[in-house]
Amino acid sequence: MFLIVASTKDAAGLNIKKQILTLYPFNKTEENHQNNPIYEATINNTEIKLVTINEEPVQAQNLLDFFPNPKLVIFISRHSSLSGKPTLSVHTPGNLSDAVLGGIPKRVSISPANAMKTALKTMAKLKEERQLAYEVSYECTHHGPSLDAPTMFAELGSAPAQWHDSKAAEVVAHAVIKASSKFNLPSAVAVLGIGGPHYNSRFTHMALEEETAFGHMIPKHAIAEISTETLRHCVERTLEKVECAILDWKGIKGENKQPLIRMLEEVSLGFKKT
Repeated sequence: MFLIVASTKDAAGLNIKKQILTLYPFNKTEENHQNNPIYEATINNTEIKLVTINEEPVQAQNLLDFFPNPKLVIFISRHSSLSGKPTLSVHTPGNLSDAVLGGIPKRVSISPANAMKTALKTMAKLKEERQLAYEVSYECTHHGPSLDAPTMFAELGSAPAQWHDSKAAEVVAHAVIKASSKFNLPSAVAVLGIGGPHYNSRFTHMALEEETAFGHMIPKHAIAEISTETLRHCVERTLEKVECAILDWKGIKGENKQPLIRMLEEVSLGFKKT
C-alpha cells in the first residue's frame, strides 16, 4: 500500500490533493481518518491511499500507528522560505541532530532515493512543458516526522501565491502519482549527498542528468554537528543500498573536510567529489 498524506492545516497540500482527486480515478471509501474521508485508487497495479490528517505534516509522528507497513509515504505540503522563490521540491524528513520541528532527535525517516528522483524528474519535465516559472530542487534532510517507512515530502512553495497555484499543484500531483506507480521499476545508483546549501543545485542537476539518485542529504551547515553514527544512520536508513557519498567539495568548510573523510572511512563508504 502506498500512502499520500495531506493536512487540513496546509493550503498547498489541500490544493495538490484536489488536483490528484480531479486527475486520477480515486474513490471515496467508507473509512475515515481523524474525521476525514480516505480515498483509494489502483494505478498501474499499485494500490494508493490518499488520507488527510488534522495536524501539521511535520508532527505526524504517529501516522504508522494507523497505516502500518506502507511501501511508501508521500507528504504533499507547502514549502516556505524567506526568499519566496517559486519552488517545487522533494526531500526526506528526519533530524540529523535536535528535533526542532517534529520527529525524533538524531533519527531520520527511511529515504526512498529512487522515488524522490522520479518525482524530481517529473516536476522538472512538466514545469518546462507547461512553461511554469518555478525552480525544481532537492532539499536536504530536515524536520519531522522520523518514520520507520520509506518517506518523502513533495512540496509547493514558497509563499501563499504558489500554495494556491492550481497549475503548479497539478505538476506535484503528477509527480507523486508517478513516484508511487513507478516505484518498482529498475533503479538508479543510490548515494548519500554531503555539503553545499540546503537547496543543492549540483545534486539536483546530477539526479536530473545522470543515473544517480540521492537519498539523505547533509548540508554544509550541519557537517560540524554530525558523527560517524550520523553517517551510518543515514546509510542504513536509505531504502536502496547506498553505493557511495557524493561530496559537494566546494560547499564544505575547510576545517570539516578531513574529519568528514575520516568518518566516511570509518563507515567504509567511498566518496566522489563534485
